[in-house]
Amino acid sequence: MVLQSSRYGAAMRLHRTISPDLPLLVVALEEEATHLHVSRLPVLVTGAGKVNAAIAVSSILAETSPTRVVNLGTAGALRDGITGTHVVGSVVQHDLDDAALFAMSGLHFGEAVRLSDEGPRLVTGDAFVADAAVRARLAMDADLVDMEGYAVARAAVHAGVPVTLVKQVSDNADESAGRSWRQTVDDCAEVLGAWVHRHLLG
Repeated sequence: MVLQSSRYGAAMRLHRTISPDLPLLVVALEEEATHLHVSRLPVLVTGAGKVNAAIAVSSILAETSPTRVVNLGTAGALRDGITGTHVVGSVVQHDLDDAALFAMSGLHFGEAVRLSDEGPRLVTGDAFVADAAVRARLAMDADLVDMEGYAVARAAVHAGVPVTLVKQVSDNADESAGRSWRQTVDDCAEVLGAWVHRHLLG
């Protein structure tokens, strides 16, 4: 079953029915889901960016509860030598100044989501990072960068559903990032599909 509803936004597509005894796979783009459709697991395609991801995941979890949300996707490496597949340990937004908001209001609006005691730190923002200077700044606080992970994690935590973020490095978040992502996205999707078979289907 493929569900696309204006109720959730044009970017969202749900492949197969969500079941309370199965995890829900969440990706941003259909290109990242290519090698997930051979499994029996439901796949939610949210569309790019934090808003689309938050709306899609929150809408789905308001209606049904899978055993776990597993966000699979590509990510940029913020330091040389970071390659391969990574299960994220913590995630934070890089384009929301939580410290400044706390100083003004006394409230936190973007605190980090801790997922595990191990694993790299991911930063999420609505801009595709393809700039060496931005990469260097983000590398001071994190290992990987993407555009949806934080939103997926916060939506799942808010709904009380366990969540795992699995990221495959597709580029170096520098000026070559766009070209590299286009060239590697299918290979990355295949690796993520293999991760699902190995860790979720056994």
